[in-house]
Amino acid sequence: MDIESTEVRPARDEDAEALVALWEASGLTRPWNDAREDIAFARGGPASDVLVGTSEGRIVASAMVGHDGHRGAVYYVATDPALRGQGLGRLIMDAAEDWLRARGVWKLNLMVRRGNEGAMGFYAALGYGQDEVVAMSKRLRE
Repeated sequence: MDIESTEVRPARDEDAEALVALWEASGLTRPWNDAREDIAFARGGPASDVLVGTSEGRIVASAMVGHDGHRGAVYYVATDPALRGQGLGRLIMDAAEDWLRARGVWKLNLMVRRGNEGAMGFYAALGYGQDEVVAMSKRLRE
């Protein structure tokens, strides 16, 4: 695969199954989150989207992007496991940052699951640092 031939674009309806397969192969899905619903929700509003990197007609990278008006977030950052180390992660993160910048967002927050040292190293290499915060959440729907 040639990184220069990889195109990044917004996801389309027909990309959903390939996205879910990529996320499953990357270990990103969880039983309590419906990935297909996450895709539809992100694509359904003006403040979020799903970006895909395609090569030779197939999805090889993804990032879900969104913002609250001033802070951005990325989720479901994934690359085809067979193609890791070829620059796809950097490519899709650059695209996510560009998407957010184009909407006036000046800070990007992301979360990494505890113990995922590979992801922490990847984001550190891109210039991300750890903030002294605790992420808290509450399910609003069962």
